[in-house]
Amino acid sequence: MRLPIRLRLTLAFALSMAALLAGAGSFLYLHLASDLRGSVDTALRAQADVLAAGLGQHGPAFGDTGTEAIQEGAPFAQILDASGRILESSEPVARAPLVPASSLRSVRDPVVVELAVPGVEGTSRLYVLPVTEAEGSAFVVVGMSLNSRQEILSRFVLILVVGGPLALLLASAAGWFIAGAAFRPVERMRREAAAISESDRRRRLPVPGSGDEVARLGATLNSMLDRLQGAFDRERRFVDDASHELRTPLTILKAELDIALSRARTPQEMEAALRSASEEADRMASLADDLLVYSRSDGGRVPVHREDVRLSELLGESAASFWGRAEQSGVRLDVQAPALTVRVDAVRLRQAVDNVIDNALRHTGPGGWIRVVGERHAEQVRVVVEDSGSGFEPDFLSHAFDPFARGARDRAEAAPGAGLGLAIVQAVSQAHGGQATVENRPEGGARVTIVLRAPA
Repeated sequence: MRLPIRLRLTLAFALSMAALLAGAGSFLYLHLASDLRGSVDTALRAQADVLAAGLGQHGPAFGDTGTEAIQEGAPFAQILDASGRILESSEPVARAPLVPASSLRSVRDPVVVELAVPGVEGTSRLYVLPVTEAEGSAFVVVGMSLNSRQEILSRFVLILVVGGPLALLLASAAGWFIAGAAFRPVERMRREAAAISESDRRRRLPVPGSGDEVARLGATLNSMLDRLQGAFDRERRFVDDASHELRTPLTILKAELDIALSRARTPQEMEAALRSASEEADRMASLADDLLVYSRSDGGRVPVHREDVRLSELLGESAASFWGRAEQSGVRLDVQAPALTVRVDAVRLRQAVDNVIDNALRHTGPGGWIRVVGERHAEQVRVVVEDSGSGFEPDFLSHAFDPFARGARDRAEAAPGAGLGLAIVQAVSQAHGGQATVENRPEGGARVTIVLRAPA
């Protein structure tokens, strides 16, 4: 089980603080020990220099100190000859040489040693200074008990042992409260997010005015919620529009069948009813196919299966399926395309071109024309469908590719179609890495351009 983030942050902070306190305490301990040792050496060196300067004078070269003073850290001294014999000594250490004669033979320069001295508590630090006089060589040995130094270091360690954990505890508590304060806006956002329900999707997360990472997170999440809300609204409109479009042919189909069954019908009447029912069934099948294609798209991008096809043949087959209808409407339908091979999804591109031609035929009157032009530029294939019809309504152009989008004129005249044709055209274009555009020609009529990315 993973620990809460607040607790993990506090533990990480406590461990970091413990390492910092341990490192700082060790550094201060070593620094204090070095300073104390340096102060002892300075005092011993100064005392040794004074004693060395007084050699050869009558009387003692330094004052005597008692045992109690030595225990408290006062210096003590001896003057030894080259054989190790005591020439002069502080009273508490006068019983034996501070440094054995065997050790004195190797002393050529001042040295510092630490050892236990009889009559002095604890370890002592000794400074040995060789001195050359007319009477011969001698050694000034000055020492000092390290008890006071050890007491200072022991008290310092006690402070670290007692104060360190206390400081660590206080720092950890402060880290716990600081982490809680830092996560408080996140917790408010979490509660608000949990309160967003199906019936209240307009609520948004509270964003603090600090402008920091938490504020940016809240703004990003609110932006995501806005996108989700927009997607949900589009999906709901899609379902509503699909239900409405399917209800109309179903109602007509049921009415035709009910009328046919209401009384005995002649063969001619029965045939007419069945033909009408068949037309409505075809309409529902076409609508269901369009809905299936669009619903399978990922954000309006349908899956494509590219293959090598001749652009002129594909556009020619698409136009050929509308020649009969165009002839009946008195509309000339022309195709202009080079006989080159392109790598596209032939089924989807044919579906997109069919939708555009069908839309153009419904808005082009007798005597008009429709032109389908295919061309290739580098790795792009362009299919342009133009007509001399009534063109797009100006307020329709901005949302022409929305599903179930229909102009006011089509809605008023109850024109056939569910408004999915151009949405599928855009989905097919984007699936090929391209884009579709719609516009009105300056001379009148409409122009739909399908751009596909089709690498050779």
